[in-house]
Amino acid sequence: MYLPTIGLEIHIELNTKTKMFCGCKNDPNEATPNTNVCPVCLAHPGALPTINKQAVEGVIKLGLALGGTIPEHSQFDRKSYFYPDLPKGYQISQYEHPFVKGGKLHGINITRIHLEEDTGRLLHVDDNKSSLVDFNRAGVPLVELVTEPEIKSGEQAVAFAKELQLILRYLQIADADMEKGQMRIEANISISDADSKELGTKVEIKNLNSFKIVGDAIDYEIQRQEKVITAGEDVVQETRGWDEKKQTTKSQREKEEAHDYRYLPEPDLPPLNLTKSDLINVEDLKSEIPELPAQKRVRFPQEYNITPDQAALLVENPRAAQFFEEAVSEIKTEDVRGCCEHLFNYLTSDLYGLIKEQGITFDELKITPENFADLVALVQKGDLTSRMAKDLIPKMQETGDDPRTIMKAHGIQQIAREDIIQNAAEKVLQANKKAVEDYKNGKETALKFLIGKTMAELKGQGNPQIIEKVLTKTLKKSLIVAVKKK
Repeated sequence: MYLPTIGLEIHIELNTKTKMFCGCKNDPNEATPNTNVCPVCLAHPGALPTINKQAVEGVIKLGLALGGTIPEHSQFDRKSYFYPDLPKGYQISQYEHPFVKGGKLHGINITRIHLEEDTGRLLHVDDNKSSLVDFNRAGVPLVELVTEPEIKSGEQAVAFAKELQLILRYLQIADADMEKGQMRIEANISISDADSKELGTKVEIKNLNSFKIVGDAIDYEIQRQEKVITAGEDVVQETRGWDEKKQTTKSQREKEEAHDYRYLPEPDLPPLNLTKSDLINVEDLKSEIPELPAQKRVRFPQEYNITPDQAALLVENPRAAQFFEEAVSEIKTEDVRGCCEHLFNYLTSDLYGLIKEQGITFDELKITPENFADLVALVQKGDLTSRMAKDLIPKMQETGDDPRTIMKAHGIQQIAREDIIQNAAEKVLQANKKAVEDYKNGKETALKFLIGKTMAELKGQGNPQIIEKVLTKTLKKSLIVAVKKK
């Protein structure tokens, strides 16, 4: 039996206004190549880097959120290697003195979190004979988080990476969109005999750009190494890539060791003493750490009368969680906890559906938390039916108006008068005699069917409680008449 051991290296582009060592705009959506560039990020002779304060604060916030230690002394180093999209021929990174040491997430210990600059981007031409280089990304602040080799499966690795992505978004230091390359994962995998205390030969899989690929690539590589060892062969230490079409890893090159990079202190940047710095106050940054996802998952069920699974669904989207809490704070009815469940249901079904249909974000909603809370309260008090509320939501988004204004403008009002509902119910009973017979024969589901038909007859504006009351009363009356005739 073989035991897998997995360590992750996760690279995250920070969403700072400018690049890591120059004043060029950090814009991941820039479509025109080589627009956001200057002599510094293009490595022109004599151009000198300057440290981006916002980036340093971002990586320290992440370290604090993960329970890491912020060392007194930190410095940047030169990491020498050649890539066509690395204009200097070396990367300004960190090695022995990172900004963060230690920390833990999902039970996995973190070795270090350091800051460096991203490379440019290669665009491969269709003729397969040449490639173009776009330097817009060159010099973008890049965080690298390295875990201890403690992960045992692809599933565990994915859970770690997903939670990290969520924390980055709650801290608002990175969008971490894997599809856009803003978060890239590398996995170091080895397997060893269950009785052995030594780890097996490590293989690195580079540039995994979706959570599904992370899980699939790790699980495949574990199986591949098991087959190699079972066949009596040795696992080669190398770097491999993931072939999505073949669903396999493939060899790219032999893996470099740390000494191959010839690290040396960056001579153009000063060492940093973070405990005595006038520019960065670690204690102030601690106070800026918001409530994190794990804390919200515990608090929401206790405070808002929702289940742990419902809380987890809300917490997956920081803006959804914020919208929910802001809406709850605007509820004016006495039964706040009862309204919370309704609010959750409308938010995660109708509002999510509207956002997806229109291709917008929570920030682009015209529906305010206050107006959304008012809509839910109207349903809770019986002034609106659920159907009416669902129809109002698109109108609220279209106009930006509150629900009461729209109800008045369109003559929307719940029908609660028993005589009107009685007339509608009698029409439905006359047109659905089989359902009436089913009810008389003890089929309770027939009543729900008749309630739905009566609601449709009233164009979704009937009070469901009164509809049920009128139908039950009418049906029982007809039953009594039928018995008397016998």
